[in-house]
Amino acid sequence: MFEPIRNENLRAMKVLVTVLPKPSVLDPQGAAAAEAIRHLGLTGVGRVRIGKVIELELPDSTPDSEIHRISADLLSNPVIEDYSISKS
Repeated sequence: MFEPIRNENLRAMKVLVTVLPKPSVLDPQGAAAAEAIRHLGLTGVGRVRIGKVIELELPDSTPDSEIHRISADLLSNPVIEDYSISKS
């Protein structure tokens, strides 16, 4: 199994990349979840979208452009998915 390289002298930040289907793309998982929620008796549920969240630990010095490149080229499919980034 891959073990991340740890350098105690480098400060790290956590980055959350949230990937969701584009609004114009059919989301069958989201539609099924919405229907299941309605079957549980919860009314008023609108659209449900199902995606994924990826947590990255990166050096503080990682430029935003590099994080966007990783997100667009590796973590999402830009044809059918959008992504958003939050740092902590």
